Amino acid sequence: MAGRRVALKAIDWVAFAERVPANQKAMFNALKTRSDAISAKLSSLPEAPAAIDWNFYKTTVANRAMVDDFEKKFKALQVPQPTDTQTSTINAEEAEANKGAAAYIEASNARIAHYEKELDKLKNMIPFEQMTVEEFNDYFPETKLDMVKYPYWPHKPITEL
Repeated sequence: MAGRRVALKAIDWVAFAERVPANQKAMFNALKTRSDAISAKLSSLPEAPAAIDWNFYKTTVANRAMVDDFEKKFKALQVPQPTDTQTSTINAEEAEANKGAAAYIEASNARIAHYEKELDKLKNMIPFEQMTVEEFNDYFPETKLDMVKYPYWPHKPITEL
């Protein structure tokens, strides 16, 4: 029984190790060592607990009624299995994180396309040494001074300096 549960929850340690930052490798190795130790201990346990030989106790213990009572109570004992209450929450958080990651990737791809356009513009422009002021203002309109609106030096509002 334990072996089947462990097989269902196997961890891909190689893929996990690829995602661990360099400064957290020691913590990752400690986690893997601890997990391997727990796994080894769990796999060394038998699938079913050893059966109790009630006849042995009935012949050894002087009070047979007490052994019969223990046997009856032991057979009636039901250990409840804990219910999984966190998997749905974790799956919801994972889905939300995946949506956020997809949105981030989409925004990153848009930024990459924008920056590639800017890079092409910079690669294809006239060298700075050969540019006139008008050509420079055409390529970089944000640097153009508004001498009509602000006729005195620095030709920009003081708040923008």
